[in-house]
Amino acid sequence: MVRRFDPTRPVPPGVVDSLLALAVRAPSAGFSQGWDFVVLAEPADRDAFWAAATEPDRRDAWLTGVSAAPVLVVCLSDPDAYLDRYAEPDKGWTDRSLDRWPVPYWDTDVAMAAMILLLGAEDAGLGGLFFGVPAGRHDAVRQALGVPEGRRVVGVVALGHEGRRTSGSARTRRRRPLADVVHHGRFGVSSWTASDRL
Repeated sequence: MVRRFDPTRPVPPGVVDSLLALAVRAPSAGFSQGWDFVVLAEPADRDAFWAAATEPDRRDAWLTGVSAAPVLVVCLSDPDAYLDRYAEPDKGWTDRSLDRWPVPYWDTDVAMAAMILLLGAEDAGLGGLFFGVPAGRHDAVRQALGVPEGRRVVGVVALGHEGRRTSGSARTRRRRPLADVVHHGRFGVSSWTASDRL
C-alpha cells in the first residue's frame, strides 16, 4: 500500500482501462456484478472528490501524500442488483429480504474487485492504496460524483507512481505471524511454528 504518490508521473489511461478489465473478473455472487467504478483522472474531478470526502480544514501528511495520486477509482456497490438477482426463480428465494445476507456480498464482491485493481497495479509497476471515505462524508461524495441513490461507497483505490517514502507507524508494524492467524479445525488450533511468517 502506497501512501505517498508522485504527482509528476501520470498513469496512462490504457493502463487504468486494463486494470478495470481485470477488476470485473472478480467473483460475484450469483454473477450479479453489482459494482460500478468512478474513475477520477482529471484534476478537477479529483479536487471535487477530495472537497467532498474530507473536512474543510484537514491537512496532514496522509492527505498530502494520497491526494497527489493521479488517479482515483471510487468503488461502488449496488445492493439492489443482488437482491433482485436472488429473487429470480433459479435462486429459490421469493423475496428481497436483507435478513438473508448476514454478510453483504455486494460490498464483499466490490472489495475483491478492488484487490484485483491493487494486484494489477503492482504488476503494472504502479503503487496503489485502498482507503475508505469517512462515514459522515458518503452523501457528499455521492452528490459530488453524481452517484445514483442506492449505490454504496465501498472504498477508493488511489493509483500512481510511488513518491518519496516517509517513516511512520505503518512502516514499523510487523505482519502478524501465521501461528496467530491460521487456525486448523477450530479456532485456537495452529500447526504453525512461531517463526513462520508471510
